[in-house]
Amino acid sequence: MYVYGRNVAKDCFEKKEKIQKIFLQENFQDKEIFSFIENAKIPLQFLSKREMDHLSNGVHQGIILSIPDYQYHDLKSILEDSSHDNDVIVLLDHLEDPHNFGAIIRTCEAAGIHSIVVPKDRQVLVNGTVMKTSVGTVENMNLVLVSNLSQCIDQLKDHGYWIVGTSLQDSVDYREVDYQGKIAIVIGNEGAGISHLVSKKCDFLVKIPMYGKTNSLNASVAAGIMIYEVIRNRK
Repeated sequence: MYVYGRNVAKDCFEKKEKIQKIFLQENFQDKEIFSFIENAKIPLQFLSKREMDHLSNGVHQGIILSIPDYQYHDLKSILEDSSHDNDVIVLLDHLEDPHNFGAIIRTCEAAGIHSIVVPKDRQVLVNGTVMKTSVGTVENMNLVLVSNLSQCIDQLKDHGYWIVGTSLQDSVDYREVDYQGKIAIVIGNEGAGISHLVSKKCDFLVKIPMYGKTNSLNASVAAGIMIYEVIRNRK
């Protein structure tokens, strides 16, 4: 997997991530990064700006790292993990935008939520853009990959979770729900929202009121509002 950007690179260096190779743009200048490369003895290759642009999917700032693919966690191990408070879990129902995914990871980490569940099909997974948008917080999270989100919800219910889905249909104001106990927040696809089957599995469907002309919010913004309402409600 390729990750890129100076802040992402420096975060990988500080956390001693396994870096397989470093690509730098010709005439790249950053004494701190060069110092690390010299000490770590990582394979290095200089490329033209055109070659760097072709290798990345975003603003690389002259540096791209090749690192191992992200290793996802297993739901069972997360539910049995006593080292983290997993009373609040976020489920993403087939998000497509890596910027939304990265922003949600960053918000969860900031709010002290440790686990995010994503389906393996028709869902953006961890890539360079997600890593860059999350500003290095991916490695602080338990990202769980499941085959079937509906079956995952059944497992969460068996472990005492209340499932709260965001929806504009047949829903109540998000501030009217009591978020005590174990809570799983479901954030839907950017265009279609949460699926019909997932919505039927939810114990509560909630909406964030719109007071302007816009009838919906960006998925990561909606996730942020929901996450901090749950945190506020539990204090």
